[in-house]
Amino acid sequence: MAESGARRPPRELSVGEVAARSGLAVSALHFYEAKGLIRAERSAGNQRRYPREVLRRVAVIKAAQHTGIPLAEIRAALDGLPEGRSPTAADWRALSARWRAALDARIARLQRLRDQLDDCIGCGCLSLETCPLRNPDDIAAQDGPGSRLLKAE
Repeated sequence: MAESGARRPPRELSVGEVAARSGLAVSALHFYEAKGLIRAERSAGNQRRYPREVLRRVAVIKAAQHTGIPLAEIRAALDGLPEGRSPTAADWRALSARWRAALDARIARLQRLRDQLDDCIGCGCLSLETCPLRNPDDIAAQDGPGSRLLKAE
């Protein structure tokens, strides 16, 4: 019987190994864990040990964050995935479909804002008839002259 020279990678990874493989800081992994996005077990020496599947989960989190999905929404979506296995391509398709409508709405809002930005003179006058940012349709004019939308400090 011939021996295989290849060693199997360890099933669990230290926080440093996950950080190195994922490109995240250790503090970011701790933050994700505190937010319930990833989970670690503790070794006999009370050190964090992550299952290898955490690498794919972190990749999904990073991709979702990159598109602007809030962490609370990412967590809710990940909570629907089975424990103990890496998210699959099918899982990612389901997650991305879940977020698509919200992203499309955000893109449309940002495009409208971009297209209206040239009309904003940035002077602080919030009762201009054409100000689409803070006073659409000059609704503040009903309350009298001057800035009415900012709270007095």
